[in-house]
Amino acid sequence: MSDILTVTMNPAVDVATSTAYVMPTHKLRCATVQRHPGGGGVNVARVLHRLGGEVVALYPAGGASGKRLRQLLDDEGVASCCIAITGETRESFSVKDEGGGQEYRFVLPGPTLLAREWQACLDQVEALAQSARYLVVSGSLPPGVPADFYAQLIRRVKPLGVQVVLDTSGPALAAALAAGVYLVKPSLRELRDFSGLALETSTQWLGAAEQLIAQGRAQAVVLTLGEAGAWLITAQEVCFAPGLPVKVVSAIGAGDSLVGAMVWALAQRLTLKEAFRYGVAAGSAALQSEGTGLCHPAEIARLHDDVQLRCEVKPS
Repeated sequence: MSDILTVTMNPAVDVATSTAYVMPTHKLRCATVQRHPGGGGVNVARVLHRLGGEVVALYPAGGASGKRLRQLLDDEGVASCCIAITGETRESFSVKDEGGGQEYRFVLPGPTLLAREWQACLDQVEALAQSARYLVVSGSLPPGVPADFYAQLIRRVKPLGVQVVLDTSGPALAAALAAGVYLVKPSLRELRDFSGLALETSTQWLGAAEQLIAQGRAQAVVLTLGEAGAWLITAQEVCFAPGLPVKVVSAIGAGDSLVGAMVWALAQRLTLKEAFRYGVAAGSAALQSEGTGLCHPAEIARLHDDVQLRCEVKPS
């Protein structure tokens, strides 16, 4: 059995390409297409596998796209547990505008899951979590799945002693945090949406994150700021890691890479601060890859020592 389990309720086949420019009406001739298995937890599992972690990716999939998703994961050697569904697994499509340097991302809603299908996912997660130390719950919920699905899942596995790492948004985030997790990784936009506040200054950002900890919603918060860096907030300490000066090719999968590397480091029994350092290195490494190419171990190792943490211990 695996040490780490990831759950992706709305996986996708990620299709990435580029064109000279993006404009309306005209036919846009695109370059060679790249296809990768995608969705939050799937990407996290891919990173964990590359780093040598013992991981199983659980996800529902169906139709021709679902078959392709399973094959793409098999091709990368990622162990998976696929729950068969009647709907067709979605595709996500990204196009890089080579002239303007912008990236355009088109995300489809995903298939509607039947009650018996998402309940089968709950049951299978609970079964696999019996031997897992970490459960990564990542990505959006597809149509048909209740907003409290992740909360239901968390309440099932917490008695098993599993540490839950959460990366989602909207109502699913709010419901899951009400159940309480070990670590949550919101972006600044997601934290603003959750709190309902503008959060215009770093003091306000940290205050909102500290509130999550004080309320027992999370033991640790990793707040990501894109190229500007990230914060790690716990009850004892606050650390800031400035963004690294890397050439940004694509931002897709940077957050998933951060989560994957952090969970890998935690599973190696490294400290939370050291895991955060690996996470920032992995997120920066992913910025240099096209589409959902994600990060690679050699680049994470190269960038790791460049990550500088500015930490402040909170008064007891």
